[in-house]
Amino acid sequence: MYVVGATKAGYFTEIRKIVPDSFLLVPGVGAQGGSLAEVCKYGMSKNVGLLINSSRGIIYASNGTDFAAKAREEALKLQLEMEEILFNF
Repeated sequence: MYVVGATKAGYFTEIRKIVPDSFLLVPGVGAQGGSLAEVCKYGMSKNVGLLINSSRGIIYASNGTDFAAKAREEALKLQLEMEEILFNF
């Protein structure tokens, strides 16, 4: 497995040429500016997938007393986006 940041999704095309059959751990989706849709567009393949990480976008969803609810909301939003991408792949 290789770690490849999500903020330069276009690079995934070249990375897949080098490691076409390896899983990629992809941090940086969400708060760091990486786009889940773009990462999947360039990084997913029929043979192997991606392990997407979005920590800050979830754990810093709120600084208030509603932290747990907002973190859950962000996690579910990301999950639904992932489901849609996988369904249409």
